[in-house]
Amino acid sequence: MIELLRVTKSFHPGKSNQFTALQDVSLTVEPARVTALKGPSGSGKTTLLTLIGCMARPTSGRILLRGAGIRGIPAGAGNGEVEITGLPERFLTGIRRETFGFIFQHFNLVKGITVLENVMLPAYPTGERCGAVSQRAMELLALFNVARHAASRVDRLSGGEAQRVAIARSLINRPSIIVADEPTAHLDTRLSREFMQIVRSLKAEGKTILVASHDPIVYDSPFVDSVVEMRDGRILGGGATP
Repeated sequence: MIELLRVTKSFHPGKSNQFTALQDVSLTVEPARVTALKGPSGSGKTTLLTLIGCMARPTSGRILLRGAGIRGIPAGAGNGEVEITGLPERFLTGIRRETFGFIFQHFNLVKGITVLENVMLPAYPTGERCGAVSQRAMELLALFNVARHAASRVDRLSGGEAQRVAIARSLINRPSIIVADEPTAHLDTRLSREFMQIVRSLKAEGKTILVASHDPIVYDSPFVDSVVEMRDGRILGGGATP
């Protein structure tokens, strides 16, 4: 479970150009469910995902992770509950790498290396044996029907293929939580619906999935368990069943 308690995020605090992207946000995300953050551009969806995913710290408030799926911290340190807002950066890095998988709006695949190497990339810092990582990466590529492109450069992929590779990459470290930021922004209707079918399968495996989107194909999907509506850095409604 993920719990946010009165979280605020301001940029350039105390300066003339101070901007508050999130204001007093409290939210509970249940495990093994799909939660969609709905709202227009500038509503705070992406900022909220970066805070939950340990990519930034809030200006104030608390963020807690609870459950057996939390990894990346010393054994016994969390006792099933970790407040990530107060952890040193080295622990945040471990949690970010091993507990979360990220799917970005522009996929963020690295040009100049192969599809297989892109999928393996997040696992390199873990020190796991290269052969084991390569095998797991190939299994993921096969799962998403893009194994034939393993040796290809990513710039040769179609949009749908690039997204499938990005999803495979997000799963390489066996994360318990998947964070997706506007994953259908550059996809047509067919591919967007295909993406939601993949979300359905990940949910069936017990993954907790947070997806930010202003695409009705995403937030109106029957595979979404709750919709959290955001505007101007605040939550307008949460936990609604679509």
